[in-house]
Amino acid sequence: MSRKNPSRPGTKMRHLIAKLNPKSPISEQYRTIRTNIDFASVDKEIRTLLVTSSGPGEGKSMTAANLAVVYAQQGKKVLLIDADLRKPTVHYTFRIDNLRGLSNLLVGENSLEQVVQQSDVDYLDVMSCGPIPPNPSELLASKKMEQLLETLKATYDIVIFDTPPVLAVTDAQILANIVDGSILVVRSKHTEIEGAQKAVESLKPARAKLLGTVLNGREKKQSNYYYYYGA
Repeated sequence: MSRKNPSRPGTKMRHLIAKLNPKSPISEQYRTIRTNIDFASVDKEIRTLLVTSSGPGEGKSMTAANLAVVYAQQGKKVLLIDADLRKPTVHYTFRIDNLRGLSNLLVGENSLEQVVQQSDVDYLDVMSCGPIPPNPSELLASKKMEQLLETLKATYDIVIFDTPPVLAVTDAQILANIVDGSILVVRSKHTEIEGAQKAVESLKPARAKLLGTVLNGREKKQSNYYYYYGA
């Protein structure tokens, strides 16, 4: 499944396969990922989830968006947050504006109610990135980010973060310390083994559990997406 130019609004809508074709084999794979996440931690319910990759172009944003959809289809109240404060794409995927979002909230310019937008999927809300800030890592590491997470857990059943690639910047590692679990997305014939291993090692020191890895783009007749449980 090829990536479209993010400068053209709406071009990523077809990546929401779980919404557009919920009975497809690929959508079923996303539901399998959801089930595995639900069972990943016996002692602690996964309420906050981070989705990242080792490098760009591996499908992390597509995975985060489709996971958000399948959780919402389960009847859970879901918030998808674009925490990629460097190259955001969630607003293109859901065809919403990016005039204000997470960055505005963290610097105190807007309230939570002003930056959360309803999607056209029942039970699924979206928070876009907002204007790209000069200090993404500092914003994500702020006390306000931790406080926001606690506030959101009182409203939503699950909060999913789409973050930058873990090897490019420290943003994903920062958030991995305050969420319940992390998922690493890799792409078949694209992700280098060494890069994937470094990404896993980068996330291991985080307090949050690395739940597993999604293998994306593998050539097979039945489906293009597989979940390898236990990173």
